[in-house]
Amino acid sequence: MAAKDPEVTLQSTLTCPSCGHVETETMPTDACQWFYECKSCHRVLKPLEGDCCVYCSYATVPCPPIQQGKSCCA
Repeated sequence: MAAKDPEVTLQSTLTCPSCGHVETETMPTDACQWFYECKSCHRVLKPLEGDCCVYCSYATVPCPPIQQGKSCCA
């Protein structure tokens, strides 16, 4: 019997480091999101050094590949 993939959470809450605006978004499952424009101050967020995407840097839940223990964007 094959092992079931762990449950993946697609909703994650991003917090803008510039203005503190909080927004819940649905993460893409087929690509990394390298840029995100804050809906309040319009700053374009980019991943922090060592992170693969904006969700891994600024959100409450890491991207789906990281949740599954895989390399992101591979």
